[in-house]
Amino acid sequence: MWYHSFRPVSNRARRALLDSETLAQRAVDVLSDRKALDIALIDISKNATFTDYFVIATAQSPLQFNALAEYLESDLGPEGVDLRHKEGTPDSGWMLLDFGDIIVHIFSPEQRQYYRLEDLWGRTSPVVRFAD
Repeated sequence: MWYHSFRPVSNRARRALLDSETLAQRAVDVLSDRKALDIALIDISKNATFTDYFVIATAQSPLQFNALAEYLESDLGPEGVDLRHKEGTPDSGWMLLDFGDIIVHIFSPEQRQYYRLEDLWGRTSPVVRFAD
């Protein structure tokens, strides 16, 4: 007799079910739901090997910085998407959350203006902006 044993789907296998574009859109939705401002999505997959998408948003306060990061982790985590690295602090005006196929940048208005990632990457990659 032939028997199959079934195991729960691992995080890695579950993650494979969600493509990078879906993950990026999910991050945009979470940021939008939590009132992040000036959200932009940049497809850098043709110009970089370290990730497929940048998701960029502006936070208005240290409290909002932390809330956005926590909501992203709690929403993407159950889908098998692990936070690989977190850099920066609300006090610095910039936070980076590396989820592998997508990297989320959360900026203060001043740091966003200073770094202008959309201008830097937008020269060779399409930028999609979302209304507040």
